[in-house]
Amino acid sequence: MSNTKVINTDQAPAAIGTYSQAVATGGLVFLSGQIPLDPQTMALVSDDVRVQTQQVFDNLAAVAHAAGGSLADLVKVNVYLVDLGNFQIVNEVMSERFSEPYPARAAIGVAALPKDAAVEVEAVMAVPQP
Repeated sequence: MSNTKVINTDQAPAAIGTYSQAVATGGLVFLSGQIPLDPQTMALVSDDVRVQTQQVFDNLAAVAHAAGGSLADLVKVNVYLVDLGNFQIVNEVMSERFSEPYPARAAIGVAALPKDAAVEVEAVMAVPQP
């Protein structure tokens, strides 16, 4: 991968497969999907969807920080939910973590997620300019 930089931090869960936490290229950072794992124990933080969603955004924030940005620099977010009935919980957590202008977003219902998580979120971040 020429002209790319792999982003890695121990403040977010280690990759559990053949992927990087994030890859920066062409002024964008592509953040891999985060599930609600505690970075130290690599275990799900809770069965509660709100707590899981909060942890997912904590994990994304840690990766964004390692790439030189923050959640405020995310321009696109893809949310994967095992139960679309939890869509409102995701909206509530996002309203606590983001302010306008909000990133573009998709919310997709899926049959299952790794480690039996209820939610996963991936994102694209615009690299902040000095």
